[in-house]
Amino acid sequence: MSERQGGCMCGAVRFTATDVPAGFGACHCEMCRRWTGSAMLAVSVPEASVTWAGAAQIRTLQSSEWAERAWCGRCGTGLYYRLTTEGASTIEIPVGLIDDMSGMEFRREIWIDHKPDAFTFAGERERLTREEAMDRFGPAEDAI
Repeated sequence: MSERQGGCMCGAVRFTATDVPAGFGACHCEMCRRWTGSAMLAVSVPEASVTWAGAAQIRTLQSSEWAERAWCGRCGTGLYYRLTTEGASTIEIPVGLIDDMSGMEFRREIWIDHKPDAFTFAGERERLTREEAMDRFGPAEDAI
């Protein structure tokens, strides 16, 4: 676990996160693909360990029955995916927002059976189908 800093493209929103694990993952679900334009590459971080500067610029959308997505209202950069179910305590921060990814590793892909055939990530890692990811994580826990 380490501390990481990052922010949106225009700099209006910045964050500092502690307890950031070294491993991150990819989600191939349709909503993540539409939101990011590809797979969402993100790290699960305890929500309580994140402090935001420029929070007045953060906009949110309840994107499903159990989750919301946030972005910078000034430049549109996606900031996080967060479960809104009772007991949820982490958020998924896109790794592209992190200033320095040194030491971080790509460890998991979920909804692999929904991945478009047009692209494939190199290397070995855990790969879970939609059913396997929902069985393991469900909407009550983070999946990426």
